Amino acid sequence: MSAQVDDELWSAVGDPIRRRMIDLLLAGAATATGLAEQLPVTRQAVAKHLAVLDRVGLVHAATAGRERRYRVDEAQLARAVAQLSAVGDAWDSRLDRIKRIAETIQQTKDRQKSRQEDE
Repeated sequence: MSAQVDDELWSAVGDPIRRRMIDLLLAGAATATGLAEQLPVTRQAVAKHLAVLDRVGLVHAATAGRERRYRVDEAQLARAVAQLSAVGDAWDSRLDRIKRIAETIQQTKDRQKSRQEDE
């Protein structure tokens, strides 16, 4: 899996309208028109957002008569969630290291101040 695909995936889910669309689609397959009725954007904007989500594999469309019904690809969504979890774990580790460094610096300052007061 290339970094470019991951960047595209995160770019796709980085938009709040697309995240809301995913939430709505998880509740059941829907058409672009149906989604537009529940979102503060036009049907044309919904179609463009769906195209982005489709391009990264988060949603798929199935034609039913004259309608295209969209649904979330749960395997791709699980992959996105796993990546987010991994990023979160990496940042938690980094922040823990920063916290330990800051605590060490503060302890050193406290010891120096204590020594100065004792003199």
